[in-house]
Amino acid sequence: MSLPWKEKDEVVVVNHNKPVMKVTWHKKGDYFATLVSGGNNVLIHRISRKSSQHIFRQQKIPIHSVMFHQSRPIMYICTSSHVYLYDLQRQCLVKKLFSGGQPMCCIAAHAGGDNIIVGGNDGKLAWFDMDLSNMPYKVMSSHASAIKGVAFHKKYPLFASVSDDTTVHVFYGMVHSDLNQNALIVPLKILRSHSPHDCEGVLDCAFHPTQPWIFSAGADKTIVLFCDEM
Repeated sequence: MSLPWKEKDEVVVVNHNKPVMKVTWHKKGDYFATLVSGGNNVLIHRISRKSSQHIFRQQKIPIHSVMFHQSRPIMYICTSSHVYLYDLQRQCLVKKLFSGGQPMCCIAAHAGGDNIIVGGNDGKLAWFDMDLSNMPYKVMSSHASAIKGVAFHKKYPLFASVSDDTTVHVFYGMVHSDLNQNALIVPLKILRSHSPHDCEGVLDCAFHPTQPWIFSAGADKTIVLFCDEM
């Protein structure tokens, strides 16, 4: 099944059957993927061909988040209990990560591609090192409420999580090139600036591409930039 692309006044519209909850870009810029509310499939769109396509059959379990691998034709697919690595070229499953009972809802990948962090509805943050195991390498009980977003910095050894408890947690996370050394994870700072609204707190976060700064978006209708001068 594919979706038609409509153009009007230099605007391109791709209609989905439900509200779009997640958009993620491939680093080369020609592809992006979308996930709809309660969705059990992923749509991949190619701009140069103006085409959209489901990547596999409908799944029974809702998908909460998706993202592209940094360098390989792999897509990370996050459900409440597993993270699947799906090969887009061969169209097959290549790896399955287990949460160990943690209800997962959001995902981010390290630049190397073999380490990922996953946020849970129980406020726990899990780090997976896929060279070690398909189970979490470390689980951190960092938040008092559900984690809504996680992110890695592209340049610095930093990662972060945000939650309905209205806080932004920033961590140091060093991934070593020596496979005999495990990742070093150190909590750095808890940032507060948002107010709760309708039982929600901070909804998402993103690091600045070159500076050690982080943006956070809250349910209180504000976007906050935390920078190193603060």
